[in-house]
Amino acid sequence: MLGSTHGTLTTDFRARVEACGETPRTAVHSTTAPSAREAGALDVSGRPLHSDVPDLDRFFRPESVAVVGASDAEGRPNTGITRRLIAWAERVGARIHPVHPTRPTVFGMPCHASVADLPEQVDLAVLLVGDPLPVIEELAEAKVKFAVAFASGFAETGDAGAAAQARLAAAVRRSGLRLLGPNTNLNAFEQFRDDLEGPAIALITQSGHQGRPVYTLQELGIRLSHWAPTGNEADLETADFISYFAEQPEVGAIACYVEGLKDGRSFLLAADRAARNGIPVVAVKVGRTETGARTAASHTGKLTGADTVVDAAMRQFGVIRVDGLDELQDTAALLARARSPRAEGVVVYSISGGTGAHFSDLATEAGLTLPTLSPAKQDELHQWIPPYLNVANPVDNGGHPVGDWRGRKIIDAILADPSVGVLICPITGPFPPMSDKLAQDLVDAAEQTDKLICVVWGSPVGTEEAYRTTLLGSSRVATFRTFGNCITAVRAYLGHHRFTAAYRSPFEDAPRTPSPSYRKAQALMRPGQQLSEHAAKQLLRAYGIRVPREQLVTSAAAAVRAAGLVGYPVVMKGSGPQLGHKTELGLVKIGLTSASQIRDAYRELTDIARYESVPLDGILVCQMVERGVEMVVGVTQDDLFGPTVTVGLGGVLVEVLHDAAVRVPPFGEDQARAMLAELRGHALLEGVRGAPPADVDALVEVILRVQRMALELGDSLSELDINPLMVLPRGQGAVALDALAICR
Repeated sequence: MLGSTHGTLTTDFRARVEACGETPRTAVHSTTAPSAREAGALDVSGRPLHSDVPDLDRFFRPESVAVVGASDAEGRPNTGITRRLIAWAERVGARIHPVHPTRPTVFGMPCHASVADLPEQVDLAVLLVGDPLPVIEELAEAKVKFAVAFASGFAETGDAGAAAQARLAAAVRRSGLRLLGPNTNLNAFEQFRDDLEGPAIALITQSGHQGRPVYTLQELGIRLSHWAPTGNEADLETADFISYFAEQPEVGAIACYVEGLKDGRSFLLAADRAARNGIPVVAVKVGRTETGARTAASHTGKLTGADTVVDAAMRQFGVIRVDGLDELQDTAALLARARSPRAEGVVVYSISGGTGAHFSDLATEAGLTLPTLSPAKQDELHQWIPPYLNVANPVDNGGHPVGDWRGRKIIDAILADPSVGVLICPITGPFPPMSDKLAQDLVDAAEQTDKLICVVWGSPVGTEEAYRTTLLGSSRVATFRTFGNCITAVRAYLGHHRFTAAYRSPFEDAPRTPSPSYRKAQALMRPGQQLSEHAAKQLLRAYGIRVPREQLVTSAAAAVRAAGLVGYPVVMKGSGPQLGHKTELGLVKIGLTSASQIRDAYRELTDIARYESVPLDGILVCQMVERGVEMVVGVTQDDLFGPTVTVGLGGVLVEVLHDAAVRVPPFGEDQARAMLAELRGHALLEGVRGAPPADVDALVEVILRVQRMALELGDSLSELDINPLMVLPRGQGAVALDALAICR
């Protein structure tokens, strides 16, 4: 973990950041409405282009609090909660007002019979009642700003509970107040340490217990500023808190435990705000497997979404997804506290050649860059390290040099290399006094450098002085307990800064008005129907996507004439609104080179259609395009995010290899190219076994045009599948050989 209150960071945030050698973020005050520039900004499909930032200041720091259902009767659950709320109110300086219809006092304080009897307008009402719905209207009349509902038995329990939650949500919308919960807990009212300095972690959890490891980071010197236990999210949701925390100057990172997203668009807008502000968001998202998704739904009653889409959307907007709570705490701690990297290079430095080799293997496999140190740098290191030891990277010092003055010289020399941005020292076990001296040298060096120093303290005991006092006592050294967590965190750290340095909000350039293509496409849509291949290709033409020369015919003679116009060789295919996989039905004939073959093919195709009872609107006679890389580009509708764009290897490979990448519109050319880079079969586009490189620029253009279709036709296009899209050699374009479109 990164250490505690020691070091150069000051209390003032601007001074803290400047002490780290960075330009401080401009603090943006939260507001319940978007700025004038953002107000009313909608994309072409009518969806918002900017997230509102709810004014949650009075939620986290209220001046007055009502506890509805307060109790001081021993043995009652509400009594313990009331006692904790009173203690919390004293810490934050809030006035507290118990509310209960039959109690004149609670813990010696005057108790009010109803919300209407409160002596002042309160900022926050905590509802200790089984059914919060009847109280909402009273709170609205009293102009209460926020409420928290602990009650369970809502969407997490099934259909009846979901209906009850819908009624509660509707009442909240009418009331004008903002509600946390239901099915939440007391985590928002925890006691946070106020003696810790440095940028803080803000925590969001949909299951309170899952936030405990991050909360306890305070015991290791990591500051925590907020905890939002969102529960079932009938009103306030994860996205609201991300947007709010991303604007708080004390927040250095946002850590999330997410079981399900309430609204995909809101989540992306919030992630976009965090990315624009340079605030890392680290998330555990449940639902990678069917079992995890089912369990999450039973707990919070929200959609988990197709995990491939969730994963792609998080990556697209810079949300760092980790798997375990230990990874969540270590990665969030590093990202909150570490300075921006000065270089991408990672050097592994150890007192054991075996340790260095093992860690280097894992780090390289994870994608970290371990540069070979220059011959001059190696010669310099060999002043203090025996010449028979490897110092190219990893650097093996053999052990003894760390016990004297040479240890610090070695560390400083490594850090002075301009290719080095991170030094990682794995210490697999304590070996006093060498390990103690090594730890102290690393801490001292960290105070003098603007580069990141990480230590992996591998001892299972964790009570050693070098670990508990020296390493954890440093605010500049990032200390981990496992190789895996260190590598995960460092990779996230470098990736986050690389991402934010190049980030441009895709919502800035999202289309606001429909294109001329949209008006053409609208005339082709058939609500609730699947379009024929011919009609689907007309849809593509409307958006400027190239299709082969082809004609739709209804006689053998017309087919022969069409072949002459299209140019031999040709492909003939059945075309009809019910056709999906034509090849399996035998409704595709390729490589036809004569009139007689055309006539025979026409007869055979129509016979098959009659036998299979497949209605046709005609036979397509198409230009045959052979040389290229077969890809698939498509649009599907996701329950959480709406229209999504997919690209992958086409033809039969898409079903065999499942090699595809997904993005949620809007996105730009950079993301379109990133999709291609993610494909395992990306090398096919570069040219293999003598094949020429494919026209990647044309493929990217098709992806962007399909994205425009997804944005403009999202409400009326259920699915689009261009397969195969033949990507021709460089400079020759891309041709949609087949297409399927299903209207909503």
